[in-house]
Amino acid sequence: MPKFAANLTMLFNEVPFLDRFAAAAQAGFDAVEFLFPYPYKAAELAERLELNGLKLVLHNLPAGNWEAGERGIACLPERRGEFQEGVGRAIEYAKALKVPQLNCLVGIPTAGVDRDTALATIVENLRYAADALKREGIRLLVEPCNAYDIPGFALNRSAEALDVIEKTGSDNLFLQYDIYHMQRMEGELAATIKKHFAKIAHIQLADNPGRNEPGTGEINYPFLFDLLDTLGYEGHIGCEYKPRTTTVEGLGWLRSAKLRTAELA
Repeated sequence: MPKFAANLTMLFNEVPFLDRFAAAAQAGFDAVEFLFPYPYKAAELAERLELNGLKLVLHNLPAGNWEAGERGIACLPERRGEFQEGVGRAIEYAKALKVPQLNCLVGIPTAGVDRDTALATIVENLRYAADALKREGIRLLVEPCNAYDIPGFALNRSAEALDVIEKTGSDNLFLQYDIYHMQRMEGELAATIKKHFAKIAHIQLADNPGRNEPGTGEINYPFLFDLLDTLGYEGHIGCEYKPRTTTVEGLGWLRSAKLRTAELA
């Protein structure tokens, strides 16, 4: 059975962020991920990880003014300098927190930025970031997101992200495959995962509709977990969902997955 990482941006949000590390460990997780480390000192986060025996498997590059609705700046030609500065900052945190991979949210093109320009800017910025991260032994990921939750986002489908990856010419750029986002945009989850498995470096989950925990919607997660086992997926699956009630009350799916694994062993 695949390994799971608690997304601390969305899970255990009943408690302050820095207390979520302990909550995740107490709930049985051995790994975590979150959107951004930058509001906190790297040493403070590293201490929380070590105290709770947790591994950090992912965080994102800086993504602009999140509170104002920005969802990345890699598609914005006038902010190349800011993007490159953000890559340097992300590397500093990644090295301090021993995280093996960083994700890039490419953003929403602003008025006046046509699609061709946005895509060319994304390719240029991702090539820069992938090269910079490769020198530090860190993988770069790029994530397509659904157009319903994030209207106007520049990359919405697996094929679009894979096309950008190919155009960069980098061997250090991979796909972050979010099952929830791709169910909403394209379906064909199993076929897509199998077809592009070699380029998928990280997977995230939530059920649909509602973006709640597995078992609350239409996605057959036991089937997908078995598929990932068969394919030999060795990474963690990030649990990036909104608990329908509280996080702990909604972890029955995880207990069932672990029990099923024990029965199959």
